[in-house]
Amino acid sequence: MGDQETAQDEQLASIGSKRLEGILVVPADASGLVIFAHGSGSSRLSPRNSFVANALNDRGLATLLFDLLTEQEAVDRANVFDIPLLGARVADAVQWARDSERTRSLKIGLFGASTGAAAALVAAEQMPEAVSAVVSRGGRPDLAHDALARVRAPTLLIVGGADHVVIELNEQAFEKLACKKKLEIVPGATHLFEEPGTLEQVIDLAGGWFKSHLGELGHG
Repeated sequence: MGDQETAQDEQLASIGSKRLEGILVVPADASGLVIFAHGSGSSRLSPRNSFVANALNDRGLATLLFDLLTEQEAVDRANVFDIPLLGARVADAVQWARDSERTRSLKIGLFGASTGAAAALVAAEQMPEAVSAVVSRGGRPDLAHDALARVRAPTLLIVGGADHVVIELNEQAFEKLACKKKLEIVPGATHLFEEPGTLEQVIDLAGGWFKSHLGELGHG
């Protein structure tokens, strides 16, 4: 329902009661599904997340990029930082993936950037049986607050080496995580990983994390 075939391996998705727009890509013999939770002021069309998603597709991982807010909701800046709301939207996307014929057999990972990292961790805490791994890129996992200690999915935090304030916030969040966890610093990278080669390092780290934790058969 709400899906429209647009290419052999890509379809449009309509997620949750707000019918949030998404783009699902499922490579042949996909070994897992990565759902993206973008950061403040971004969307399913985020060029950085799209770049990462395409690279993960090349590594045999399915991806779902979707809007966490409707256009009307995004106008209110308070919604952009409403982590419980954003976490609920990520949980809606997880449920959509579990119900979808094309993805229900795949283990699910979450990839969050900026505030989307906190939303991904909140959703992982709420749906421990459904989320098998989490990766944060330049994220604000600290905004997940009390949910951090209850996350069970293996979690990788990736931060730019020149993103000093966010490194400190990630270190604080890392201490609160009680799951399998790792903190990786990408040397010389700023918050958006715009420096040459830094986003490729994110892809290598995230791809390895997801492949190791989503490799076995999922719920099917």
